[in-house]
Amino acid sequence: MTRKLPALSICDFTLFVEPGRGAMTEQSAIDAAVKRLALALDALDAAVERRRDNDRDEDALAQQLQELGTDRSRLAAALDGETARSRRLEATNHEIAQRLDTAIASIQTVLAAHGEG
Repeated sequence: MTRKLPALSICDFTLFVEPGRGAMTEQSAIDAAVKRLALALDALDAAVERRRDNDRDEDALAQQLQELGTDRSRLAAALDGETARSRRLEATNHEIAQRLDTAIASIQTVLAAHGEG
């Protein structure tokens, strides 16, 4: 009864040795190693490409975040300006209302004086 025993395990590839027969040939071991290396390089290339895509996405998000910050600052400044303008308009409106009340009271006084006299 001959039994295969695991002698080497690399990258999910196991080299079996049969007692009395020896290991796989040197050329077939090299070919298998080259295939594993090619697969590993392909996987590395795919991982690098995914990382580049993620980096580009992060850069795009960072740019959008910066643009949003700039827009926020611009809008905050515009809001501050409009708030100040609104307060000036309210103050002017109040002053005009007081002048109108004074004018109405004066007119009513003049009308009352001419109506009684």
